Amino acid sequence: MLSKLAKLINQTNELIGKSIAWLLLVMVSMTFLNVVMRYGFDFGLIALQESVIYLHAFVFMLAIAYTYKHDAHVRVDVFYVHYSAITKAWVDILGTLFLLLPFCFYLSYGSWQYTENAWRLLEKSSEAGGLPLVFILKTLIPVMPVLLALQGVAGMLVSYDCLRSEHSKS
Repeated sequence: MLSKLAKLINQTNELIGKSIAWLLLVMVSMTFLNVVMRYGFDFGLIALQESVIYLHAFVFMLAIAYTYKHDAHVRVDVFYVHYSAITKAWVDILGTLFLLLPFCFYLSYGSWQYTENAWRLLEKSSEAGGLPLVFILKTLIPVMPVLLALQGVAGMLVSYDCLRSEHSKS
């Protein structure tokens, strides 16, 4: 049951991560178009510039859990790399419980009112010709820690399975 939950979370974040990767291609294309229009034709669109910023935010905020899933975040591996599988599992479980999950809770809780206000006002860009979707962009702030916390729970379940399998070998 627990491994099925971990698998579901992993598959969800994998799908999100791979889908978000395509936004990078769109973002680069839009940036190229913006540069050509601006410097080649002395013409720029605020909405195009803001779209690049929005895509950048979407990529970073939604790919954080995907990056965590693939163990690609920055970490101090001076000691961790030499640990046994059991010690690594304990470090991962305790790190998730006492560092990652409290951080995710704090960020979700702290951003809730901020995001709610943006939705209540249907906040839009302050720039003339800007995008009227700032409230959607701000929704990423509480969504990111939820995805990251879920991925942390999946990682804990995998570490727990590792501990169980090592214990059954003894």
